[in-house]
Amino acid sequence: FEIIEKNFVEVFAGSGSVGLEALSRGASHCYFMEYNKTAFRCLESNIKNTDPDRCSTFYGDSFENFANVYRIVKKTGRKTYFYFDPPFSTRDGMDDIYDKTVSLIKSIEPEICEMVTVEHMTNLDMPKEIGQLELVKRKKFGRSTMSYYRPKST
Repeated sequence: FEIIEKNFVEVFAGSGSVGLEALSRGASHCYFMEYNKTAFRCLESNIKNTDPDRCSTFYGDSFENFANVYRIVKKTGRKTYFYFDPPFSTRDGMDDIYDKTVSLIKSIEPEICEMVTVEHMTNLDMPKEIGQLELVKRKKFGRSTMSYYRPKST
């Protein structure tokens, strides 16, 4: 991915490993959202050991925090990668977490979106289009699949 000088938003960040990897590859700034207190402490510790000046953390429900983080990212004027990985512990039998995630993705405008990546259970069929984004690739890793979306071609 061409991540250099772009934003990266990691929703359901956990330890922040994906966003921190994006920073190591040249992302300009990373925004992390995490609800679990233990995971959030781990995330903050990991950030302190890397590049805290290029990171912003948001503790609390990602579904509630997303609009605020989105506004901040939009003001930067930079293209942004969004990474959604709902927690494994709630995936089985919790299809509504994906419905809520799809609702968040629908709000993303193509003008600021470079790509949206969703990690999900392989048995879940993600839509071919979400809002103004279209599915461009799927990669399966056992029980998990990564679905990649980009703004629709005009």
